[in-house]
Amino acid sequence: MRKKSFILFLLLISHVSLFSQNVLTGDALLEKQIYETGFIHAPLPLDTSRSFEENALKKEVLSSQPLTETDGTNGWTHSGAGSMAFSNEKSTSGKGSIRLTFPTDTGKRAVGSPSDPDYATYGNSGITYHVNGQNWEKYNRIVFSIYPDCDGARIVNMNLTFTNDNSTAKEGYNPPSGSHLINLVNKTWNHCFLDIDECQRDKVMSIHFDTALKGKDRTTGDSAIYYIDNIQLQQIKAPGKVSGWTPAEDAIIYSTTGYTTNSQKTALVHSLLCNQQTAFQLINSATKEVAYEDALQREQTTIGEFGVIDFTAFNQPGDYQLKVGKILTPTFRIDEKLWDNSLWRVLNFLFCQRCGHPVPSKHAACHTDLFSKHDGKSISYSGGWHDAGDLSQQTLQTGDVTFALLEAYNRLKTGNIPLAARLLEEAEWGIEFILKNRYGDGYRASSMGLLIWQDGILNTKDDIHSVRVQNMAFDNFLYAGYEAYAAMTIERDPMLQEHLWKIAEEDFSFAIEKFRKDGFDSFKQMYEHSYNTSESQYMATISWSASMLYKLTGKSCYAETAAEAIRYVLDCQRTEPLKDKDKTRGFFYRNPSRKSIVHYIHQSREQVYMQAMTLLCETQQQHPDYQKWVNSIQLYGNYLKSLMKYTQPYGMIPSGVYHAEEYKDSTSFYALHLFPPSNAQDLYTEQVKRGVKLDKEHYLKRFPVWFSIFNGNTAIHLSTGKSAAICGNFLKDEELLGIGREQLYWTVGKNPFGQSLIYGEGYNYPQMNSFSSGEMTGEMPVGIRTLGNDDIPYWPQTNNACYKEVWVTSAGKWLSLIAEYE
Repeated sequence: MRKKSFILFLLLISHVSLFSQNVLTGDALLEKQIYETGFIHAPLPLDTSRSFEENALKKEVLSSQPLTETDGTNGWTHSGAGSMAFSNEKSTSGKGSIRLTFPTDTGKRAVGSPSDPDYATYGNSGITYHVNGQNWEKYNRIVFSIYPDCDGARIVNMNLTFTNDNSTAKEGYNPPSGSHLINLVNKTWNHCFLDIDECQRDKVMSIHFDTALKGKDRTTGDSAIYYIDNIQLQQIKAPGKVSGWTPAEDAIIYSTTGYTTNSQKTALVHSLLCNQQTAFQLINSATKEVAYEDALQREQTTIGEFGVIDFTAFNQPGDYQLKVGKILTPTFRIDEKLWDNSLWRVLNFLFCQRCGHPVPSKHAACHTDLFSKHDGKSISYSGGWHDAGDLSQQTLQTGDVTFALLEAYNRLKTGNIPLAARLLEEAEWGIEFILKNRYGDGYRASSMGLLIWQDGILNTKDDIHSVRVQNMAFDNFLYAGYEAYAAMTIERDPMLQEHLWKIAEEDFSFAIEKFRKDGFDSFKQMYEHSYNTSESQYMATISWSASMLYKLTGKSCYAETAAEAIRYVLDCQRTEPLKDKDKTRGFFYRNPSRKSIVHYIHQSREQVYMQAMTLLCETQQQHPDYQKWVNSIQLYGNYLKSLMKYTQPYGMIPSGVYHAEEYKDSTSFYALHLFPPSNAQDLYTEQVKRGVKLDKEHYLKRFPVWFSIFNGNTAIHLSTGKSAAICGNFLKDEELLGIGREQLYWTVGKNPFGQSLIYGEGYNYPQMNSFSSGEMTGEMPVGIRTLGNDDIPYWPQTNNACYKEVWVTSAGKWLSLIAEYE
């Protein structure tokens, strides 16, 4: 018995040692949390200590003034469900608070707009404090405390809307970006703030607090109560930066996760620091000794003047801090396997977004009474991952993320076994959703816009039977490629492999038959992320999918289809130089008419062009067109290299080249730009001209042209970064691989705001818009945007959709890009 116990002990020690070596580098707390969640089978805890909000609350307060009367409801009005009252029950000020009470169930069906009736909540409940034109220009922050007392509610949040009378807009101020969503912790006081330094506030009319009635999850009680107290106006020192390229004067802009060894390692400071300091230091966090130091460089680029820190020559793994004068960064890592910790966190975000599966502290098994209908049959649309901060679903988006998880698994399966196994398990969850929504005749349940929790009981008022069903050739081409890749990847389930092989061929057959009969799909569902698909992207997708089927089956018909489809794509690539000094070329047009260049506004599949080209080269090396494919890859890679000077010394890939009159191609223009204003063509011209003029007809834009709520850059630059890395790996080009890495660095803090866009990863990560599932470790937003017609980054604290809305697409792009690196 003793001998058996000793053997078990040795096995446990061996397992722990393996885990420690293979999973994490220098983060014992994360390792402990991963164990405690059963390898991400419960959400990782939130680390708010390194968040933007925690850091901002430490800023020096220069002056403060109470805003509201605290002995009654004077100045307050109520709207929507429930009621408002003055209360002495809970208070941080000791003078009472305003209490908002409302029922969680209205007894009625949620009804939205006539065009999308099931995208609806049960209403709102809110309170407004009327200021009636006060001047708040000597204050730059609103602070307040909220106590949610909501029985059974796992997720609680509230919106704050700040309103100024902007009948006469003043130059130099940005308008509020909509309601500010505040994620809260139930049954405790939450101390909150909103910086308003950027907002016009010479004639403030009101502040408004409200929250949506989203239905009842399993544990939700019958009513909700929110107490609001101690509202103050403050003047703080050094309010946060919200726009522009120039770093704050008291900040070092760096990758807060760290840097990979044997690659470029740079950071940025305000150019004024170059007048005060001549050198920087790299400090070993453990020993506090200077590990490396060098001169601080002053650089003038197309976006301004900067101080640049370059420590590329230093490659000793470990934990470090950068120091310039009195400015010292938090600790970051230099390591070969830098990104594995981020994969655990992003995987956690995906797990928290699971639909139809109980997620502890988030929600019960959900949306089992949400259905699609086709040909007399019905399928429950429960499964996959919720699309974003709401509860919407898109089958193709689940497919995209599943493929990214499988890519990451294949990269890690021999080097980090525990993480790879968990990535594979999450991918299998996505595969199940892809398979269950097939009707077997080319049709699939495709998408559903959703805002509410449902009761899970059939034949009650909240049942929904309006899930969209479509037979789209484009979708089936993508599914076939994903299924083929999964069939070649999932070796532990031979029967699933066999089934995936079978349906990959079936779905490709459905797609090619429909395409040959009807041509390019007519994309009718603007809310689906395939809506903006160009003809060249479509043909690249056919080629990539056919090559994937050829790799799986060895059947020559797929090889022939892949090579034939790519000829259309090659005809859409710009091979002749523009008339600019760099002779720019290599980008793709939407179709051979060459009226419009390929762009994206928040979703992106830019990487499919290079996925198709390189997979052709891999699978058909003896083909007569092989050199044409290689030339295309080289042209596109050089195009990406030519773009990078326009955002230096940052590393974000610009949106690319625009023709001055793309709006004349109205079909493409309105496929790309959803809900455009009536003056969209004029706005297009204005935005394009705020880019860099290349020649008489072409401009370089750092950020996309966009007009509506659908904007944010994360998926766009990560997709293009994926393209750069694909080219870099194929061409053995370190410069292109470095461009891909820079997209990772930008995401975790090497951006003008010094903020990580992955919650819990690195430092200074902000709250994000997730009104259905609350804050989640690893969550990622749609991304940094621009303001108005400018071509400069804009990232206010205001937490609103869609730029700050969490999005599984961004998570998938992150996984997919990292999969390109060993």
